[in-house]
Amino acid sequence: MRGDKRWLANLAVAAASALLFAAAFAGLLWAGASAAQAVQVAPSDDGADSADLDACRRRLDAGGAQIDRDCLRRVYALPIEQWPRPLTDPGARWSELAPLPRQAPHPPGHPPDPAKVALGKRLFEDPRLSGSGQIACANCHDSELGWGDGRSVPFGHDRQRGRRNAPSVAMSGFAAHLFWDGRASTLEEQVLHPLTDPREMAARPAAVLRALRRDDSYRRQYAQAFGSPGIDLARTAQALAGFQRSLVPRFNRFDRFLEGNRGALDDRQLWGLHLFRTRARCMNCHSGATLSDDGFHNLGLHFYGRKLQDLGRYEVTGDPADSGKFKTPSLRNVAKTGPWMHNGRFATLRGVVNLYNAGMPRPQPSPQQVGDPLFPQPDPLLHRLDLHRTELEAITAFLETL
Repeated sequence: MRGDKRWLANLAVAAASALLFAAAFAGLLWAGASAAQAVQVAPSDDGADSADLDACRRRLDAGGAQIDRDCLRRVYALPIEQWPRPLTDPGARWSELAPLPRQAPHPPGHPPDPAKVALGKRLFEDPRLSGSGQIACANCHDSELGWGDGRSVPFGHDRQRGRRNAPSVAMSGFAAHLFWDGRASTLEEQVLHPLTDPREMAARPAAVLRALRRDDSYRRQYAQAFGSPGIDLARTAQALAGFQRSLVPRFNRFDRFLEGNRGALDDRQLWGLHLFRTRARCMNCHSGATLSDDGFHNLGLHFYGRKLQDLGRYEVTGDPADSGKFKTPSLRNVAKTGPWMHNGRFATLRGVVNLYNAGMPRPQPSPQQVGDPLFPQPDPLLHRLDLHRTELEAITAFLETL
């Protein structure tokens, strides 16, 4: 019996060794075939190279459940200006993809300053800036949650539920419009809104300033940051804005890829990038270094005439053409900033991709709403895409590199 067990054990070891050898041999054959294929497609002259690249581009354009990975690598090894042109629609405002600058732009007269950033960070994390003394900016903008709060909508003063998802502030230094409805155009203006909003921090500015002025360490820190004594609302806003401008997402795989490391993305992620630029039409709204057009679009999530109605940009401009429109967020760090959309009603990134593939919701007016000038109109940049499941997986994998 023992001999049988020993024999079986030896047989298992021999079989495992054989399988390992076979796998290694198959790998060598695959590598050899790939090398041979690379030799076969290697251009002999510029004309042949050009013709071969054109053939590769046509194969990539075909779309479907699979992709020619060799062609994909070859085309995207080229300089960015030679990549396939983005597929966009009339009216789209796009710019070519680019690495994110290491520093957000600063307003004239307010250059980046370590002392001011340190003061802004302290204020950002200090609950004394709220009416209750219990809520800090960091409650809704947590560094471990992509500078959001991981909730559909945040809780504010007296546990009141917010109306909209707390957006990440990591890219706020690059934005021309702030908040989902674009009500602020500078960070200095933006930071004061949540402080005084009765549903958010519910603070009285005079009370906040009194609390800060009583603190010797704050008095010293303000003097160091601004070069003279004095604590006021304008300086507080500048410090908070300076801190937010310092939150530029760190260098990632996508930026390394854009700067020349073409091995930074794997095949599926690279396929996702190609689809992002082409058949998925993502660059209608998400382009440039910030991956946002900084515009406003209606995605059909306005719930017009219902309990959850939110007309977005219209509430700021009063223009019926803005009804149901919300700001295009940056896709930088998007995998870390869920749940998604202005109402935070999408718990998975793949769910968001699925919704875009379906062309987004297109609510129709009820008989009573026909002819209502405020009924939001579908954004003309949205289309039903009919992408294959594997293509949606590739797009999601690409988004996770951002």
